[in-house]
Amino acid sequence: MTCACGQNHATGPHDCDGGGAPVALPAPMIALTGRLVCADAGQMMTVLGHVQDHVDLSRAEAGNLRFDLWQDDDPLIWHLSELFRDEAAFAAHRARTADSIWGHETAQIARDFDRHEVMPALRPEQPSDRDPIDSLLAAAFDGPSEAALVRQLRADEDLSLSLVAIAAGRLLGHLALSPIAADRPALALAPVAVHPRAQGLGIGSALIRAALDHAGDRPVVVLGDPAYYSRFGFRPADLKSPYAGPCLQVAGDLPDGTTIAHAPAFATI
Repeated sequence: MTCACGQNHATGPHDCDGGGAPVALPAPMIALTGRLVCADAGQMMTVLGHVQDHVDLSRAEAGNLRFDLWQDDDPLIWHLSELFRDEAAFAAHRARTADSIWGHETAQIARDFDRHEVMPALRPEQPSDRDPIDSLLAAAFDGPSEAALVRQLRADEDLSLSLVAIAAGRLLGHLALSPIAADRPALALAPVAVHPRAQGLGIGSALIRAALDHAGDRPVVVLGDPAYYSRFGFRPADLKSPYAGPCLQVAGDLPDGTTIAHAPAFATI
C-alpha cells in the first residue's frame, strides 16, 4: 500500500500502542479510523488529485496529532487514521474540511468511519519507537541534541528507563533515566519531552511520576525549572557537579556536598 505521507506500508501505519498504564487526561483525545470507498475510477482520481493537499492542511492544524491516509490494495478504497488533541480540535478539523476543496470535491464518496475517545498509555520503549523518539525530541527541543543524547545513552547501555507515552499509534511523550555515579545508587532524569501540540494535558507529569515510582529508593537528579519540578518533590541540590546551580534538583536522599557524575553521554551535549 502507498501512504499519502510518501511511505509504503504493508498494512497501513502502525496503530498498536503495545499496552501500558493509561494516563488520565482532563478530557479524552479523539481518534478516527475508517475508510473512503470510491464507487469508480473517476472518484478514485478525484481523491488522488486532492489527497496530498488535504493531508498537508490537516497535519498543519494546531490540534492535530496524527493524520494518515493511504490507499488499499484495492485502489478504490482508502484507509484513514487520525488523532486530535481534544473534541474542540476535532470539531475545528471538521469545520475546516467541510469548507475546503477536498470537502466539496469528495462529498459524494462513501465514508465508513469510527470515532472514539482515547487516553495515552505509558510503557517502556520498543525498538520500533526509536525513530519516533528521535523525531519527538527534535520537535520538543527544536534541535537534534537531546535525540543524540538518548541514542548515545542507549548505545552505551546507560538507559535505565526509556518510557514513552502513546495514543492511537502516535508517540506523544518520552522520558529517560540514566545512572549517576555517586556514593549511593542514583539516577538522572533527562530528557523529558512531550509533543508540542500535546503539552499542557498532564502527559509530562504522568511520565515524571512513573519515573519516580520506577526509581524507588534511589535518589533522582534533574536539571530544570524549580517551579515546575518542585511539585514532584524535587528540591534544590547542593551537589558537586558540572551542572551545579539553582536548576540542579534532587528527589530522594542525596546529602549536600555529594559528588555526582552523569553518564558519559551527557558530555556530548
